[in-house]
Amino acid sequence: MSAYRHIKIPSSGEKITVRDGRLHVPDQAIVGYVEGDGIGPDITRACLRIWDAAVEKAYGGKRKIHWCETYLGEKAAGLYDGNYCPDETLKALAELVVSIKGPLTTPVGGGFRSLNVALRQDLDLYACVRPVRHYAGVPSPLKNPGKVDVVIFRENTEDVYAGIEYKTGTPENEKIARFLREEMKAKFFEGAGLGIKPISEFGSKRLVRKAIQYAIDNGRESVTLVHKGNIMKFTEGAFRNWGYEVARDEFGSVTITEEQLYGEYKGKQPDGKIVIKDRIADIMFQMMLLRPEEFDVLATMNLNGDYLSDAIAAEVGGVGIAPGANIADHVAVFEATHGTAPKYANLNKVNPGSLLFSGVMMLEYMGWKEAADLITLVYPEVVSDGIVTYDFARQIDGATEVGTSQFADALIERIHGGVDLEAKRKAQQAQLVKERKQREIRRLLQPLEEMVDTGRVPTTVGDLMTRSLITVSDGETVESAMHVMTDNDISSVVVEPDAKGEWGILTRRDIVTRIVHAGKNPATTRVRDICSRPVTSVPAEMSIREAAAMISDTHFSRLTVAQGEKIIGIVTETDIFNAVDKFAWTAE
Repeated sequence: MSAYRHIKIPSSGEKITVRDGRLHVPDQAIVGYVEGDGIGPDITRACLRIWDAAVEKAYGGKRKIHWCETYLGEKAAGLYDGNYCPDETLKALAELVVSIKGPLTTPVGGGFRSLNVALRQDLDLYACVRPVRHYAGVPSPLKNPGKVDVVIFRENTEDVYAGIEYKTGTPENEKIARFLREEMKAKFFEGAGLGIKPISEFGSKRLVRKAIQYAIDNGRESVTLVHKGNIMKFTEGAFRNWGYEVARDEFGSVTITEEQLYGEYKGKQPDGKIVIKDRIADIMFQMMLLRPEEFDVLATMNLNGDYLSDAIAAEVGGVGIAPGANIADHVAVFEATHGTAPKYANLNKVNPGSLLFSGVMMLEYMGWKEAADLITLVYPEVVSDGIVTYDFARQIDGATEVGTSQFADALIERIHGGVDLEAKRKAQQAQLVKERKQREIRRLLQPLEEMVDTGRVPTTVGDLMTRSLITVSDGETVESAMHVMTDNDISSVVVEPDAKGEWGILTRRDIVTRIVHAGKNPATTRVRDICSRPVTSVPAEMSIREAAAMISDTHFSRLTVAQGEKIIGIVTETDIFNAVDKFAWTAE
């Protein structure tokens, strides 16, 4: 007896499973799909044919997708007594592991959650993954849209999207407002609606972990943490810090920070290393217009990711061809990112691109990259020939406007016509290597200019500190320590721990005031007799403003930077001064 009321699992295929923490995809894989509402049936029918053709061509019949229809939205309501999100569909999507869906309508009226939000919450699909790249021939407002090729990992479960809000005038709002004002001494206007913005270590780290693993698996150059931590230090700033912790603690052998790239490696990215960057959200929007080629994988919180996904998609043709997926640790639901456009329903008119490329993502997720590549390689050829749906036809002179199914026919014909995958892959790889080399040369020749031009603005002590520590022992003579300073052209040295385990610091000022002024002999005086100990250490994630306040309050000119019990760097008032001068410091 079937475990499902309406869903029929194909008997001819084999389910995708998870073994030892990895996806196991059989050659005769069962994959779920939801047709969708509005234009959903039109684009789904077209895309199913294209995906099947690509799989058939790529594998010569050895592999095949056995499609299993599941139901959400209006079609589900007709089958399940008005239920738009039946439990058996959620169960099936989890059981099938991999599925894809067309656009869905949330019914009008109180008490209905967005079906997309319901899916994300009920299946814990915590990562919204949105690749954004340009395909030759697709209309774009940019002069060089081909430079855009990023994958956005947007955290799906937290931030203001957690839905913890209290309407003004309600008892709940008044209770929260009273607590904030009386207990927490918070100040805000009367009658304000109140919302809570939870950002957790758990949620942040699992999102960034998935983004870094994607970069490793797909040969990407960098992962950028996008945040507004200069203002919201304990939520967005914490996201940034936790992201760096994941990179350091779990991927330390394959990642370096941007500070290390410029400081230790002088701008030359070591083979096999992924650079972990971070950018303030508003700067990130600018950079995706001015220097999009500098960014590969973006890891963001929910709201920033929502804005960025659609804004960057607009640079390369709009959400009509923007793919997406919502992914848990393994369960993945790929989806069209646009709406249902009901006025075009059943007219065989709309562009299937968003759902089509979501299916390309799905094939890549399954490890069927050859089939995915067939679609991505023939698509620009068809568009460049001027065979397009109405949305592009309006923007391309001399285009031939075709319907949804006819556009699918043109793609399938090109797939069957034969594509030299290996030659095209080699050409793409050669171009990628060339572009990366050009960026590296710029970093080597003009590192400061590149830092500024690519939006790298220091926000923490870790961004400014000198990592290559030069140390002396406290038993050495002051004269010996002076030679070390002179030889390395530095104004201080870190003094290694004494018997109590306390680090120290010796500066030129110490020598002037405690040796020269005091009339002592540097050749016979030991470092321990004049160095400052213990040192004042701060964590690498301390903000530059907080470090400046500490330097001011303690009257020290430098601070050591600690990671646990270990000193990993030093930051000076000169470093902060230079940052203000070089990076156009603002009071933000």
